[in-house]
Amino acid sequence: MPLVTSKEMFKKAYEGKYAIGAFNVNNMEIVQGIINGAKKENAPVILQASAGARKYASPIYLKKLVEAAVEESGLPVVLHLDHGDSFELCKSCVDGGFTSVMIDGSKYPFEENVRLTKQVVDYAHSKGIVVEGELGKLAGIEDAVSVSAKDALFTDPDQAAEFVERTGVDSLAIAIGTSHGAYKFKGEPRLDFDRLEKVQKLLPGFPIVLHGSSSVPQEFVALCNKYGGNLPGAKGVPEEMLRKAATMAVCKINIDTDLRLAMTASIRKVFFEHPEEFDPRKYLGPGREAIENMVRHKIKDVLGCSNKA
Repeated sequence: MPLVTSKEMFKKAYEGKYAIGAFNVNNMEIVQGIINGAKKENAPVILQASAGARKYASPIYLKKLVEAAVEESGLPVVLHLDHGDSFELCKSCVDGGFTSVMIDGSKYPFEENVRLTKQVVDYAHSKGIVVEGELGKLAGIEDAVSVSAKDALFTDPDQAAEFVERTGVDSLAIAIGTSHGAYKFKGEPRLDFDRLEKVQKLLPGFPIVLHGSSSVPQEFVALCNKYGGNLPGAKGVPEEMLRKAATMAVCKINIDTDLRLAMTASIRKVFFEHPEEFDPRKYLGPGREAIENMVRHKIKDVLGCSNKA
């Protein structure tokens, strides 16, 4: 099976009231861990790479790793650009074999965001590739994305409907209370489901995306700290809130921080217990297994997309 776009995937997810997991990839072990988890759950999956991941691993290595994952698993897999910040980057990914790209113009005024997003949509659609846009600003830090709490901005539902109509995007990331990174939520986390419901009514059948949706399990924060880390306690998005969002219009939920925490805790444990270890297979292997277990949990207990491949 070749790489697929998310179009049919999201249609089924919307109708079935579940979401597809979009997991960030940076190297072979992360790709393998995600795919192993998805395969055991028989779930469709989105493997997404940021500009930073492409720079770290190189575009051709990432593409070949994902192609190998598709060949080995037989699953429906989307290769997606996460947080593309320019037309040139999105074009490079479209031309380089990605089946989905995100153009994030949320830092710009509305009209400039519309202009840039439509430019990407026009080019990507001419090549049969789908596009995710973003409206609203999530607080937090992830790779090159950095927005302070005071600059965070929830998505206006009426503006979202206008944005979709004028740009022709295939899905839209909105801000309803999630946050990028591990250092989140001084108060109690809360998703604005009333806002999501308004968006759903104005855009019936249209797939919505949630970024910054890691739950930041405290057991992994504690493990990282136990084995030499210095991570402060942080509240992520409660998984029951994500499950509820997946039964509404949310068809794609991005998960990155939880994978990083699981893998890092596992690797630190190996070095703490075996400081003499220098064989990468002995610490990257457990890291890969930790990612697999995290992905299986998210697919089965949060996203609801087990056996939907």
